[in-house]
Amino acid sequence: MTNFGYTLMTEQSGPRQLVDYAVGAERVGFDFEVMSDHYSPWLVEQGHAPYAWSTLGAVAQATSRVGLMTYVTCPTIRYHPAVVAQKAATLQCLAEGRFTLGLGSGESLNEHVVGERWPSLRQRQEMLLEAVEIIRALHTGDLVDHSGQHFQVDSARIWDLPDDAVEIGLAVAGERAVEAFAPYGDHLIGVEPDADLVTGWNGVDGARRIGEDARAIGQIPICWDPDEETAIRRAHEQFRWFGGGWSVNADLPTPAGFAGATQFVRHEDVADAIPCGPDLDRIVEAVSAYWKAGFTDIAIVQIGDEGQDRFLQQAAPRLLDALRAAAN
Repeated sequence: MTNFGYTLMTEQSGPRQLVDYAVGAERVGFDFEVMSDHYSPWLVEQGHAPYAWSTLGAVAQATSRVGLMTYVTCPTIRYHPAVVAQKAATLQCLAEGRFTLGLGSGESLNEHVVGERWPSLRQRQEMLLEAVEIIRALHTGDLVDHSGQHFQVDSARIWDLPDDAVEIGLAVAGERAVEAFAPYGDHLIGVEPDADLVTGWNGVDGARRIGEDARAIGQIPICWDPDEETAIRRAHEQFRWFGGGWSVNADLPTPAGFAGATQFVRHEDVADAIPCGPDLDRIVEAVSAYWKAGFTDIAIVQIGDEGQDRFLQQAAPRLLDALRAAAN
C-alpha cells in the first residue's frame, strides 16, 4: 500500500503558517508530513527559512495521527551529530513514536553559514556515515565517547529517550551511495523516481528490504491552482531552482547563486517538468512514476505559500482519493 504525504516547505512559509498547514493536512487525510531543514531559501522570492526543529516540535503537539519526518537534515557541518541525536530523541518523545529522522549529506546553501569548508561529495558521505554511527550510539542511552576521522564526542549521553526508537532514513542518489548507505539506514530517501535505487538497496547485504520492514520515501512538486497560467507563473517564481539538478544545486552557496544559475529557466521549462494547474489526472500521472519505481511513501509539495489553504481545502481531498485509487 502506498502512503501519501504532505511537505511542509520551510522555504516558502513562516513557522505559524506551517503549523496551520500541518493541522490542515492531517485533517484532510494525508498519511505523513515531511519538513525541509534549511538555513536559507533557494530563491529570494521564496522568502522564508524558519528553524525546522522548533517548528516540528509545535507540529508534533498540534497533530496526533500523521507521521513526521525531517526531509532532510544534514548532521555534519551546521549541526554536530551529537546535537542531532538529542533533537531527534526529544522530538520523538513529543511525537510519541511518529517521527522519522531523515538525513542527507547536505547542501552548501545551508551548511556554509557556519564558516566551515564545503567538503567534496565523497568526504560528505564519509561524514554522514560517521554521524549515523554517533547518533545510533547515543540513542542507546549509554555514555558515549567517540574519536573518529571527522567527529569527536566526549562523555555524552541522551537523558530523555523515547519509548519508540528513532528510525533513520538516508538520502541516496546513485549506485555508490546506495551500496554505502543501505546497511546503515532503516529507510531509503530518493530525490527521483529511480527503480534502480530500490532494487539496488534491496540487493545490498545487511539492508532492510523495501516494502517489508523498510520504506522508500520520495517527494514530488506540484502547483495546483484553478488557473493554469497562475500556477505556471507561481511555479516559475518559486521553484525554478530545480533546473540545475542536485549535482549542481548542492554546491551553490547563496540564493544569489541560484538566481544566476536559473536565469535562463523559462516558464515552459517549469511547466514541462512540474504539473501545474487544476488537472488532477496529470498530477496523478506524475506521482505514479514513484510508486511504479517501487517507492512506498510519496510526499507532495504544493508550490507557494499563496493558495496553500485553498489547495488543502479544495484539491487535496480529491487528489488523495485519486492517488489511492490509482496506486492501490
